[in-house]
Amino acid sequence: MSQPTMTHFGFSEVPFAEKVVKVKEVFDSVAGNYDLMNDLMSLGIHRLWKQFAIRRLRVRPGQHFLDVAGGTGDLARLLHEQLAGTGRVVIYDINANMLERGRQRLVDEGRIQGLYWTQGNAEELPFPDNSFHGVTIGFGIRNVTQMEAAFREMVRVLRPGGQLLCLEFSRLAIPFLEPLYDAYSFKILPELGHWIAKDRDAYQYLAESIRRFPAQEEVAKLLTECGLYGVRYHNLSAGIAAVHVGRKV
Repeated sequence: MSQPTMTHFGFSEVPFAEKVVKVKEVFDSVAGNYDLMNDLMSLGIHRLWKQFAIRRLRVRPGQHFLDVAGGTGDLARLLHEQLAGTGRVVIYDINANMLERGRQRLVDEGRIQGLYWTQGNAEELPFPDNSFHGVTIGFGIRNVTQMEAAFREMVRVLRPGGQLLCLEFSRLAIPFLEPLYDAYSFKILPELGHWIAKDRDAYQYLAESIRRFPAQEEVAKLLTECGLYGVRYHNLSAGIAAVHVGRKV
């Protein structure tokens, strides 16, 4: 059976290669205001989601972590705090502007030792098998062209027994809130993008990409098929986001 050559970019269908370019353009545009927009969009709640997610990992001193689509370094910062000067965290992202923004931000905080910054595609991780005690990806997997390929790469570089954590926007667990959530996502969010980040289209895409993302049960099933066991998920803020965690067989 031939492999599909098209994928989604928000609500549009585009060739695989075109999505990579379009996603790069989105994050090139929003990198400078990315952290500010996250705070405004979620009223700061995204920080609580990330703290909750990292606590699920039970980080131990000396461990090695990979943060895929690490962007401006929010999850890496929390991992670095948990490691308390031991181990290492590799921040990996396809977008150079996001990496530079995150590196400068953490350097300004005095966070240098144990942090490494690498640019590349989530579907082709340049690390040996069984390299990391844990792999994280926060609000990045829906921007990847081939989600299954990216998850399989993350599992490949995990050590046996290591944990993969995926934090992502998800499906509301309270259906009657959906009209209000849709109004916010498709009317208010693009306007915020227009006024703050000067790019309405980028935030229109981000809203659409959230709606195209699979439900919690589908993501859990895919992670299991990719080689994890004991996969579980936790809904955050009534399912606006969800954190999935599983271990490598």
